[in-house]
Amino acid sequence: MNKQSPITLTTLHTNTRHDSGPKHVTGTAEYIDDMIEPVGTMHAYLGLSTRAHAEIVSIDFSAVKAAPGVIGVLTAEDIPGENDVSPSHKHDEPIFAEGKVQFWGQPLFAVIAETRDAARRAAHLAAVDYRDLDWLPDVRSAQAAGGKLVTEPLKLERGDVAAGMASAPRRAQGAITIGGQDHFYLEGHIAFAIPGEDEDVVIHSSTQHPSEVQLMVAQVLAIRHNAVTINVRRMGGGFGGKETQGNLFAAVAALAAKKWNRACKIRPDRDDDMQATGKRHDFVVEYDVGYDDTGRILAVDAVYGARAGFSSDLSGPVTDRALFHADNAYWYPAVRVRSEPLYTNTVSNTAFRGFGGPQGMMAAERWIEDIAYALGKDPLEIRKANFYGTDIDNVTPYHQTVSDNVIHRVVDELEASSDYQARRRAVLDFNATNAVLKKGIALTPVKFGISFTATWYNQAGALVHVYKDGSIHLSHGGTEMGQGLYIKVAQVVADAFGVNLDTVKIMATSTGKVPNTSATAASSGSDLNGMAAWDACEQIKARLVAHAAKLYDVDAVDCRWVTGGLDIGKKHVPFAELAASAYLNRVQLSAAGFYKTPNIHWDRATGKGHPFYYFAYGASVSEVTIDTLSGEYTVDRVDILHDVGKSLNPAIDIGQVEGGFIQGMGWLTTEELVWDGKGQLRTHAPSTYKIPLASDVPPVFNVRLAEWSVNKEPTIGRSKAVGEPPLMLAMSVVEALGMAVASVADYRHAPQLDTPVTPERVLMGVERMKGAST
Repeated sequence: MNKQSPITLTTLHTNTRHDSGPKHVTGTAEYIDDMIEPVGTMHAYLGLSTRAHAEIVSIDFSAVKAAPGVIGVLTAEDIPGENDVSPSHKHDEPIFAEGKVQFWGQPLFAVIAETRDAARRAAHLAAVDYRDLDWLPDVRSAQAAGGKLVTEPLKLERGDVAAGMASAPRRAQGAITIGGQDHFYLEGHIAFAIPGEDEDVVIHSSTQHPSEVQLMVAQVLAIRHNAVTINVRRMGGGFGGKETQGNLFAAVAALAAKKWNRACKIRPDRDDDMQATGKRHDFVVEYDVGYDDTGRILAVDAVYGARAGFSSDLSGPVTDRALFHADNAYWYPAVRVRSEPLYTNTVSNTAFRGFGGPQGMMAAERWIEDIAYALGKDPLEIRKANFYGTDIDNVTPYHQTVSDNVIHRVVDELEASSDYQARRRAVLDFNATNAVLKKGIALTPVKFGISFTATWYNQAGALVHVYKDGSIHLSHGGTEMGQGLYIKVAQVVADAFGVNLDTVKIMATSTGKVPNTSATAASSGSDLNGMAAWDACEQIKARLVAHAAKLYDVDAVDCRWVTGGLDIGKKHVPFAELAASAYLNRVQLSAAGFYKTPNIHWDRATGKGHPFYYFAYGASVSEVTIDTLSGEYTVDRVDILHDVGKSLNPAIDIGQVEGGFIQGMGWLTTEELVWDGKGQLRTHAPSTYKIPLASDVPPVFNVRLAEWSVNKEPTIGRSKAVGEPPLMLAMSVVEALGMAVASVADYRHAPQLDTPVTPERVLMGVERMKGAST
């Protein structure tokens, strides 16, 4: 990669508000459901199965077709191409079930009507006759039935595990159940398809992966990719749930639009959205850890069973990444970890912020906790004893050397700034004198690998136009879901040309502008798209410098980019004047930029490689109070220090850290998914599924960025990713709750709380401790 040209920084690394912020708070930000509908727009609604596993004997659509406003019904027979929207090579996720349903809520058909209300009402009128089959609800039942897998498992191994276990004077053995999580975006799934001439169709889709939606629609309609255009201006949240799950809705809208040659929109109710779309995978991790009398880990052997659901979706890479983060920030001299992406008769689980990494790290913190309580030590002491080194003891289970380790500095600084040691002593004193209320405090680290582990996804494109008035048009392959990607890339472009940010017009993401894009996921949006946009800017700048040097008869080295334009010798030419001059002299003022992440490779067959470009680090301290009579608790204070490299936009990044922590806290404490005995998800609305509220934000919430950090790799602005890593900071809440529970038995037993740690689980943990102490 070429060295970035020396320019005066005007907009990068500064607090800049979100480009859509004023529109969000005034209600003028346009989402798909706000778009003006063409005359004759149809509306689609899905008919969903009411069995977890059953043969479809017959479906009678008589009442559906006779319902007011109904135009028609779509089934698998109406699909001209392939009845599949699976992102994997297995092609195992039909749009509409054929012959058999494999989970409660699986789409059977779609009703197309003049209004959404008519379609929704008619969808419930179909008479479906089923023949019930045995079904598998969860990890344990799937394992008991033989452990059918939806995709190929992975094993990572390094060192001699048998020898490590044999030499270990102590063992920590057990299992942890880690619950799933619904994405619960403010804007649910939605797609709006507008047919064009010939094979053409334009789809406005709420998706993180426009190019995959393009591929799926083309596959379903049996047409080529160039006939399908996917547009995404913004999403009302994504979190991974719109990486693959939007495929279904876009395909249904496109099918209807092309069949009846009318625009078609589909938007499910929240209840149906939650039942028909995938979630974060819940895991059961069984572990055997050998360690010595000081708490140093000698060997780890663990199996990561995951509820994958009925199809492969992204369960392979998600469970892979759980293994990639089985170490969190810890060095294992010998390690063997294996994944089990298990078939279950539930909705197919999918990507969720952290992509399996949080589950892998949560298990690591469990055995750290087990070791600490067995030895009667502060878990922080055990964590520090097992941290990766900087020159030795720094090779991961997948054989990548950790060369940028700053976890020691992050933890030490947070320990001091949060006054952890004094507060821990105060917690111990409080618990010794209070019988009902108990406190807990914990400090946990985060090390998170940044890059797609599917190496080919680590690429991005951008398109930059400079108009002759000096205004700039920016398009790239990343999508905006509220995380601030658009404003960051616009800052990169404004900075590159030395112009004000309002000079840059941020365009909606479109497959017609930038082709073959990767999903906006894996915390890579700014890294990839920022560099692609910078590359486009550099091409245009090189042409402008050559033009200026010729026009003013100077050497190119005498042309310097500065704030506002170009200094040519002793003359300053404003950017707009330079653009106008270039146009008159027939200089190309448009460029397509491209970037691919360097120095990464991964061989899944051998479990070895360098899958991550770099690591992001962080740490958090949480203090809690529980009521031992009810299990209710409060999170009283949180302190966070997080490493984002040299921040492109500190205001946006702090917001991501705060939001990530709260979302992680919800996953680990309140967001409980419950299926009933028939296989129906019962927590499918805000009334039964508890996401964190504003009142759940800790009253003392101190969040700082590690201002000293600069990415050692030449990323855009030497920044680091910030989307996913902060979610795992919430592990400190679980560990603090564990300490409060363990205090009931004078800290003699590890609390071993499964997640989510609801008040009920806290109360059961307290009762378990009382039983253990008698």
